[in-house]
Amino acid sequence: MIASRQLPTDFHFMTRTGPGPSWHDQLALLTICSCLVSVHWGICFVFCSRIVSDGLDPTHCDALLTRGSWLDDIHRNWQPEGCMLHSYKAADVPRCIGSRRVVFVGDSVTRTLFFQFIHIVDPKLPAAPPHDDRKHTDFSFAADSNVTLDFIWDPYLNASSTMAFINPHDRYIGSSSRQVPALLVVGSGLWYLRYAHTSGGLPAWEAMVNKHITAISAAPVKPADTIVFLPVEDVVASKLSPERYNTMRSPDIDAMNSDLYHRIRPSYTGSFWQFLGTTEVAPVSFPLVFNQMLDDSQTEDGLHFSDSMIKTQANILLNLRCNNEWPKIPPMDKTCCRGYPWPSAMQFIVLTIIVVWTSVSVRSWLQSLGKGGTSGKGHLALAVFGAVVCIIYLADRTGLWLKEQKEFSPLAFALLVLSSVSVGVLTLHRSDKDLGFLNRDQSDEWKGWMQIAILIYHYLGASKISGIYNPIRVLVAAYLFMTGYGHTTFYLKKADFSFLRVAQVMVRLNLLTLALVYSMNTDYLSYYFTPLVSMWFMIIYATMAIGSQLNDNTPFLVCKILLSMAMFAIFMRQNWPLESLFAALKRLFNIDWSVREWTFRVTLDQYIVYWGMLAAIAVAKVREYHLADHPLWPTLVKIACGCSVLILLWFAGFELAQETKFTYNSWHPYISFLPITAFVVLRNASPILRSSSSRAFAFIGKCSLETFIIQFHFWLAGDTKGILLVIPGTRWRPLNFVLTSFVFIYVSHQVAWASGEITSLICDPREKTLPTSNQELPGHRPSEQTADGCTETVHLVGPGEDRISSREDRPETETPAHSQRWLKNLTRAAQYQSNVIGAWDCSQLDVKIRIGLAAVVMWITNMLWTNS
Repeated sequence: MIASRQLPTDFHFMTRTGPGPSWHDQLALLTICSCLVSVHWGICFVFCSRIVSDGLDPTHCDALLTRGSWLDDIHRNWQPEGCMLHSYKAADVPRCIGSRRVVFVGDSVTRTLFFQFIHIVDPKLPAAPPHDDRKHTDFSFAADSNVTLDFIWDPYLNASSTMAFINPHDRYIGSSSRQVPALLVVGSGLWYLRYAHTSGGLPAWEAMVNKHITAISAAPVKPADTIVFLPVEDVVASKLSPERYNTMRSPDIDAMNSDLYHRIRPSYTGSFWQFLGTTEVAPVSFPLVFNQMLDDSQTEDGLHFSDSMIKTQANILLNLRCNNEWPKIPPMDKTCCRGYPWPSAMQFIVLTIIVVWTSVSVRSWLQSLGKGGTSGKGHLALAVFGAVVCIIYLADRTGLWLKEQKEFSPLAFALLVLSSVSVGVLTLHRSDKDLGFLNRDQSDEWKGWMQIAILIYHYLGASKISGIYNPIRVLVAAYLFMTGYGHTTFYLKKADFSFLRVAQVMVRLNLLTLALVYSMNTDYLSYYFTPLVSMWFMIIYATMAIGSQLNDNTPFLVCKILLSMAMFAIFMRQNWPLESLFAALKRLFNIDWSVREWTFRVTLDQYIVYWGMLAAIAVAKVREYHLADHPLWPTLVKIACGCSVLILLWFAGFELAQETKFTYNSWHPYISFLPITAFVVLRNASPILRSSSSRAFAFIGKCSLETFIIQFHFWLAGDTKGILLVIPGTRWRPLNFVLTSFVFIYVSHQVAWASGEITSLICDPREKTLPTSNQELPGHRPSEQTADGCTETVHLVGPGEDRISSREDRPETETPAHSQRWLKNLTRAAQYQSNVIGAWDCSQLDVKIRIGLAAVVMWITNMLWTNS
């Protein structure tokens, strides 16, 4: 039997000894109450936002156009206040514009923006106007996506063609064959200042603006789906030519933008009077933020700015026009000017069941407090689990909290890594005895610091940095190595191939993931680690169960593992088996998974699990034959440590030398076992190292599965594409990081406990906690077990070193191993046969019925599921 590793008493909900609840129960109650308060707050927020609509800017259109800041020093990552900006590509544009028309009208500033815009729509189109006399002319292009892109040169916005666009009544009324443009962008102002003696200056500009805005507001037909009036661009006076410097004054530009802003958005816009509908706002967007984006270092002539900066402005226009047109399905990474969807019918039913079940569980637990005992622990676990799922939904599927983009900073990365290492070192403790090879504390510590590294990597968006991406890939492989090592060790020791064992592992691994798949309307494969470890557990199970009566025969077992590895490699090399399997899942279960994405995830680490299985066999044989007592063992350990150091140095140089992360990916499946094995050898090289571990890292390691899953929506945001802000304001991002990190870790640990309790309720109602051992085999002692594997105690000690725990692992009789091997083999074979035959017996029928009913319910839910 397996399953999840028991938490130390410091972190458990312990049994009460008095009439009142323990402090652990009070913490759990605090979790539930906080989540329920947030649920009610979120419901009120969403309801009020829907009623008030744009008056409170629930879709962050106003933030997109008026507030923001650069996250980096090179002006590549613009952050609107409180929302996530999508970086549009050519393939994205047809989703919202289709085969329609986009029109820009204005001066040279508008023309620069136009060319950056069309270059996004179709990279084959030019990114700048020609450097000849044709600059002051009209341009028209047709993109590959059949979008028509027009620019009309009219720096004064007084040409007849401009008026035709602004007042399209005569052209479109009664005409069904013509469509208004999908986007109309107009901009003017600087030419009125530059040539004031011929244009009429500011009075003429004010009259023109008033005329156009009045015409747009009064037009029975909108000139375009989205109309944008550009602000008059700020200039860098020190870089202007003398002629421009004498005419283009910053105070005049500020006055023009203020006048334009208040004509489009009266001073009472967004007030109670607008909410009551007593004010009229022009149907024009005014991206005042365009001037906030400008930086003096990004212009040479003081007037025209760098292509990268103008491209960001063009991207804002696409976010304004297109974000709300996209299908509102995960990932929810476009939160500027986009509303969150209402849940579909089935999703609403799932959420309702979770809320009701949570409320009932809270009530039942509170009632049980007065009765004493631990009968209410199951209700408490259900309440904690349901409350957390509700708060995760509100965090990432509503506007309750803000979401912003990631930004990688080498300094921030280094500080976070050093801070984490410092905490780990400060919480080191040493046991009074040698705990053995890859002992429980060590494996928890290993999982913990790896998870912290992965979390920092995700939070800062470091995936584009090859030198960081490559080691993180090794850490993921190390998790899978432990999966292969742990489960194989368990089967060698316990030979438990029962249905209950399989059910416990699979439920424990998938409980939270499945709850989020249905409540968040996401794809199961998007939480890729859970599917990976679930698949590998089933492969390990099948490999060890087939011919299990001969598992004591080492050559046979090794050959069986190698055969499994070869068969799996052949299966993944051919595309059609997986495509056929996923097609069948789509037809029979309405499950739509990406073959390409899953193939990438699996093949990247398709050999490391088998290496873990072989390592488990090797460690078992070292223990069985007491090789650590051999006189040459210390020398062998020293040689292994020396080689391990060289391997790690080589790997560090190798991964840094790779041109891109894609180049490294081609090597990773074949070399990842080297740094992992080297680390394991060095980490277990002496009794001091084996008996020492970090409490902080081990604490994170105990809930590593939950932290990996929950981070998708409740620390990160937008399905991992952004970060969550509970305190509004980009300037408060450091404070948000500290606050959300503490809450995130605490919630993850609570869910880890609750998941273990719920797994026990589902898989074996007679057990209060997940079992950690089965009937013992002769010559073996119980091992501590986790959901992703178990630990085996094997001591790499030599003569003269501490052997107290090593002797504890030996059989009580000190007879040579070979003299009793025939009896042990006979007994083990009988035990294997008994376990395999009884693996699916009637005594586990109740568990099978539960799992079967759950599978039927999920199948019905899948068949009825829609995204609308």
